[in-house]
Amino acid sequence: MDISDDKNAREKKALRSSLIEQRLNLPDRLQRADLLQRVMRIWLVGRPDSVIGAYWPIKGEFDPLPALHRWKEDGELIEQPQPRRIGLPVVDKLHKSMAFHAWYPGCPMEEDAYGIPKPKDTEVIVPTLLFVACVGYAAGGYRLGYGGGFYDRMLATLRPRPFTVGLGFAQGFLPDFEPEPHDMPLDAILNDNGVVWPL
Repeated sequence: MDISDDKNAREKKALRSSLIEQRLNLPDRLQRADLLQRVMRIWLVGRPDSVIGAYWPIKGEFDPLPALHRWKEDGELIEQPQPRRIGLPVVDKLHKSMAFHAWYPGCPMEEDAYGIPKPKDTEVIVPTLLFVACVGYAAGGYRLGYGGGFYDRMLATLRPRPFTVGLGFAQGFLPDFEPEPHDMPLDAILNDNGVVWPL
């Protein structure tokens, strides 16, 4: 790693810490979360997907699961060729890989290697649409995550590649973000004001 790479890594780490602290201290986070739930539910109307992957919220992240549970229930009211399913990530720390396991409200959960709840002993499912938490995000569909690279590695292996949608609060927008060559842009980004990307 050369000096510029090291400096860039330190700057990104500081930026992540600052954005997470801002998010945790948002005085109106609950109102913003309610708005983003609505944006997400409206955005999902008419989507053809029957298997959606999401995440368990940590560090003040927006919680996508209530909107997805509602999406699943709505699917039971209309005739669907396949039942709607929701998956949560299960990380393999040793192999630095990730798979999605079926989740439903009340399903047995256990902590993964990072202390994040994951479905326990549910089947592996393959999402065609994937909601991803954003620490920060920028024009062009670029996302600043936690720096582990799990999502980028997983997306590189999934066939077919799912449609990827970032979720974050308006506070996480980064107007001067410079993506790196390995950064994979998301297909869309939603925040509490609506669709941020594509414009």
